[in-house]
Amino acid sequence: MWFARDGGSIRSVARGRETRDREQERKRTADTYRGDERMTESDPSDEAGSSSNPGPGSNAANATDDRDEGVSTLAKQGSITFVGNVVNGAFGFAIVMLMTRFVSPGIYGLFVLATSVILFMQVFANLGLPLAIDYFVPQYLDEGERGKAKGVIVQVTATVLVTSSLVAFALAITASQVGALFDEPAMQVALLFLSVTIPMLAIYNVLLTSFYSIKKLQYRVIMRDLVRPTVRFAATAGLLLVGYGLLGLIAGYVVGLFVAITIGAAVFTYKAWDLLTTEIELVAPGPMVKYSVPLAMTSVVFVLMGHVDYFVLGFFLDSDDVGIYRVGYMLGSGLMIIFNSLSPVFKPLIAETRDDIDLVEQRFRIMARWIAGITLPVAIFLSLGASSYLAVLYTPQYSEAAAIVALLAAAFLFNVTFGGPDGSLLQGLGYSRFVFANTLVLFGVNLVVSFALVPILGMEGAAIGSATALFLVGALTLVEVYYLDGIHPFTRDFAKIVAAGVPATIAGAPIPLLLETDLLIAALLPIVVVGVYAGTLIATDAFTEADAQMAAEFSPTLRKWLPIGS
Repeated sequence: MWFARDGGSIRSVARGRETRDREQERKRTADTYRGDERMTESDPSDEAGSSSNPGPGSNAANATDDRDEGVSTLAKQGSITFVGNVVNGAFGFAIVMLMTRFVSPGIYGLFVLATSVILFMQVFANLGLPLAIDYFVPQYLDEGERGKAKGVIVQVTATVLVTSSLVAFALAITASQVGALFDEPAMQVALLFLSVTIPMLAIYNVLLTSFYSIKKLQYRVIMRDLVRPTVRFAATAGLLLVGYGLLGLIAGYVVGLFVAITIGAAVFTYKAWDLLTTEIELVAPGPMVKYSVPLAMTSVVFVLMGHVDYFVLGFFLDSDDVGIYRVGYMLGSGLMIIFNSLSPVFKPLIAETRDDIDLVEQRFRIMARWIAGITLPVAIFLSLGASSYLAVLYTPQYSEAAAIVALLAAAFLFNVTFGGPDGSLLQGLGYSRFVFANTLVLFGVNLVVSFALVPILGMEGAAIGSATALFLVGALTLVEVYYLDGIHPFTRDFAKIVAAGVPATIAGAPIPLLLETDLLIAALLPIVVVGVYAGTLIATDAFTEADAQMAAEFSPTLRKWLPIGS
């Protein structure tokens, strides 16, 4: 069995990194993620025990307390981003519902196609450099090299501003040719207005990764998950109500992005003022480029992967099928909310302790259990009641996408549990080339399977293509991290999390068959499935001390309620 391999010796050859001093590792493990008081304002809860001159009893305390403080950070910051993701997701669904009710499928499809072109070009524009911020900055801050941390942020910002502006200009002057390529003359107007968002998106991504790098994700929540969707929804709704159509969609998109950047930049400047006023120390661009460019190519393929379904469906079918599939894909991919909440802080947690493989594996297992534990019951009731949820959230005509929702929910559940489609675990360990290779597989399999099955199965063929790719890449990630570092998430505690889904599925399956009202089905399914799932976890004594530590960060009351076995 491949789980019997010795990952330690392979890791030393494959990674070729210098082993850090063990005393420094022990210190970092004890002190990690208590907050860098020199960089930003420290949280009041972090002040205790974080002094740079600990008392005589601190060593003893550290010796007896083997809790991983990274677990607390994962829970604390993850809970913040979870709230933001819920709000952002709600606004995302609301915006799509708004657009599909006020404009024709043709106009909505044109807007989707134009924004897809923008997102594709934006990846080339920023060269993947924003991704270097939350990889290198945490390491420099951990080593006390604050000038270099500032240097990374400044150098990345200056570079992406220049490159993205050039790409935006090139797109603006070739907008008519792009419109002709898609046989959509009106796309020229959309691309002319939207081209300004390419440099805006570059700065937006710099701000996001800057918040990631200092592990202050509450400010990312303000910018990305609260301000941007709120402003975009309000602006879009107002413009659509007065009859602006396509221009209303474009203006709402631009205004929401601009306001989010403005507020995000102001908040980051204020909260990280001490870091930003540090004397800058420029860093060699080579390591940043070496790390970022493969991830930029990964992003190119990933953006294509995210839109290849629409292109293939549009080639073989009509725009109505594209719209229905788009809604089904949105609902199925909603399971990403838990992964997206933990992933931004998980990557820096891994990057800062990547030489301590035991600690990395411990954190990977905790994250996998929590993602699976929270996402699995959602995937169950979403799959069982897909038709009802589509009818309630949108209109009954979208119920055709029920099979798509169920298939994609299962695929996303598997994929995000073991590292996610963007390979956050591999990124944190520094294996950007493996991330790139996996994304090529993700795109290639999706493209080939979709082209083969869409003419035969229609929308379901595209869903099978996406699901196959997601399952395959999730499995590849598991094999790779074990081969390279001997890491895997499979434990008895993890098995209990998965097994609890069986009685929950059995309990929820009859509800759509016995009830006729979509609204009642949509309301009752979560209660039954989650209730049975939670009861099974309690009955099987599935909760651990690490779960209690994370639960305490969410709520002390929840920690007291959580049954922990001996």
